[in-house]
Amino acid sequence: MPKLTIRNVGEFEIPAGKRLVQALVQDAGTDQLHACGGKSRCTTCRVKFIEGEPENITEAEMATLNAREINEPGVRLSCQILCDNDMTIELTSRLEGSGRKDQGSPVADEIEPPPVWTTR
Repeated sequence: MPKLTIRNVGEFEIPAGKRLVQALVQDAGTDQLHACGGKSRCTTCRVKFIEGEPENITEAEMATLNAREINEPGVRLSCQILCDNDMTIELTSRLEGSGRKDQGSPVADEIEPPPVWTTR
């Protein structure tokens, strides 16, 4: 099982193939935002990779990051990433301090929209 290390939170063993956004909320118990329900529309689920950033990216994630002019190295959308290797991340978009009433809509088990994989 891949190991997920979250700065200032801890280390967690995550089932391979699980969506990162779900691992952050369900397995690690963080208050990671996901306002659009994990559909690559809002960027509230963004995280910053310290180590283990996947080379693959969905076309939907790339389009959303480009549209929002988010081009900082290592910043990715956790809703579009599968846990298939060890990762170290920093949470950058949390419920605490956001002013939102909740973390967001329910997230499906499968990546939405159906992923078309590419590289940056």
